[in-house]
Amino acid sequence: MTERTERTGQTERAGQTERTGQAERIGEAERIGQTGERAGRSERAGRSGRPEVPPEGGGSGEAAHTHLLTISPPPSRPRPAERSEAHPLGAKRLWPRSFADRLTSPLPGVRAMARMAREGAMRPSAVALREEIPRLPFAPGPLPEPDADTLAVTWAGHASWVVRIGGLTVLTDPVWSRKILGTPARVTPVGVAWQDLPKIDAVVISHNHYDHLDAPTLKRLPRDTYLFVPAGLGDWCRRRGFTTVTELDWWEGAELPAPWGAKVRFDFVPAHHWSKRTLTDTCRSLWGGWVLTDRHGQRLYFAGDTGYGHWFSEIGRRYPGIDLALLPIGAYDPRWMLRPVHTDPEEAVLACQDVGARRMAPMHWSTFLLSGEPPLEPLRRVRAAWADAGRPREALWDLPVGASRVLE
Repeated sequence: MTERTERTGQTERAGQTERTGQAERIGEAERIGQTGERAGRSERAGRSGRPEVPPEGGGSGEAAHTHLLTISPPPSRPRPAERSEAHPLGAKRLWPRSFADRLTSPLPGVRAMARMAREGAMRPSAVALREEIPRLPFAPGPLPEPDADTLAVTWAGHASWVVRIGGLTVLTDPVWSRKILGTPARVTPVGVAWQDLPKIDAVVISHNHYDHLDAPTLKRLPRDTYLFVPAGLGDWCRRRGFTTVTELDWWEGAELPAPWGAKVRFDFVPAHHWSKRTLTDTCRSLWGGWVLTDRHGQRLYFAGDTGYGHWFSEIGRRYPGIDLALLPIGAYDPRWMLRPVHTDPEEAVLACQDVGARRMAPMHWSTFLLSGEPPLEPLRRVRAAWADAGRPREALWDLPVGASRVLE
């Protein structure tokens, strides 16, 4: 999430250093995205054209089909193909001044900003807003009771999940604020009231955009909460009083002690995205996703914010046996602008297949309206793409905001 302000600098292509001196206006929220074609894969054809499908699992004013569903995973558990040594928790590390060489597409320039302003295509139509917002799925329920063998998720909205793994409670990109800088207010409430949360053992952050790194929410946490963040973001967290901040580069991991003598491993993995929070910090911190693994090898992949690309197959190769992938399906229209940084629903299904995940839980939709697609379109399209891919319906965990699901 970026501020609505003049943006300096323009990274023209991966491997070059950030250029400075040319101001660029940034659009609302993270809608500025990146331009350029995605290498090696063209966009799936258009809209599905199917009639609107009511949200399964309950909508506004409807009961969810289930708040808590238990499914047993396959008995065989492949171990990681590659695994780095665990880094010490909370160590301060030195990082490059810029991570612009990690970009997989160039950042947008003045022409892209002008086109976006001219077309005004970053907001759904008034008709879509009026007809579809009341139907967005919202069905909060009780949180699962964890133990050392539980893997469970509760969707709080957008990219915020309450993950129970190995006896720990972990928040992903927690945003409990009603409104964040530069965006319209949330269109669905937070799925879990803050006072109903259990003790939070750890937080993982994917990158520093405002809809993923929310300072007011982090201020509500005890300062001894373990934070796992991308390389270059540690000082931001330490300035806010957090005492154990673990910064990781791509393919690095750390282990957090869990109850009953167990450990949960946190691995930071690449994403097709970028970072920026102020006028002067473009790509000064890294971006990515997280793979969490418990002592039994149960494994969850949280993608954060990402476009579609080659990193997914590499993640699947290095971390085989992913049980559940939390993948973004919204904030993708217009594609000419947002394709490099936000997967659309069809690309999310492809990403799930690339990482080899047994199940997929969609996210990054139905909360903050950051782009031009109708509010319910991501759900319709991901269900159609999932069916077209021949995946079992029960393996698509398209939860309402506030609902939970358990893997045992």
